[in-house]
Amino acid sequence: MIISASVTAMTLMRQVLKTCSHRFAGLWERLSLYLPLVMMGLLAVGTYWLVRNTPAAYEAEAARPVNHEVDYFMRRATVKTFDGEGRLKTEIFGAEVRHFQDTETLEIDQARMRSTGQDGRLTTATANRALSNDAGSEVQLIGNAVVIREPIQNADGSWMPRLEFRGEFLHVFMSGDRVKSHLPVVLKRGSDEFRGDTFAYDNLEQVVDLKGRVKGRLMPRGVVGSAPNKVSR
Repeated sequence: MIISASVTAMTLMRQVLKTCSHRFAGLWERLSLYLPLVMMGLLAVGTYWLVRNTPAAYEAEAARPVNHEVDYFMRRATVKTFDGEGRLKTEIFGAEVRHFQDTETLEIDQARMRSTGQDGRLTTATANRALSNDAGSEVQLIGNAVVIREPIQNADGSWMPRLEFRGEFLHVFMSGDRVKSHLPVVLKRGSDEFRGDTFAYDNLEQVVDLKGRVKGRLMPRGVVGSAPNKVSR
């Protein structure tokens, strides 16, 4: 009787184990169908965590102020700018040229500049030091500043006389064809000479605005339409 009971118990255990193994195999097969979805969910959660936590480092880096320091310099350099059709607009020479990234400006020692307007009129300028934007469309001349606009003949045969501006500071706007200064300036137009404490010149409007203690000296006119003084080089 004892042996028969033992055999019966072992038979039942094998059946139970067999049944459990079949059920476990079926469960594993069903779980394996959802395993890719589970992995994709874990990847999405991990990516979300990285995106949420990583930008703080980039924001801290971007928040760092840009210092007013030279990022590159050139000696005995020439900086040229061209219009949309490839024609030379301005040409700036300097004993040394320094570029500042924060203001996107050029600082030029012993500056010399040449510019040709849309009407073909040549403008030259010199100064001990100059500050220019990267485009060369706006230049501040500092120390012994001189701007000369050469004479040019109009379509009717008359001449626009030579213009010369002198001062310790001249602010030149190439695009608007303007020159101004908050300091005293001497203006020479042909043989005439004017002085003022402040100065603004607009070539497009053909207006000169001198303020403060203004003085002028007008010379007798020559023959109308005669050729001007020799063009300076």
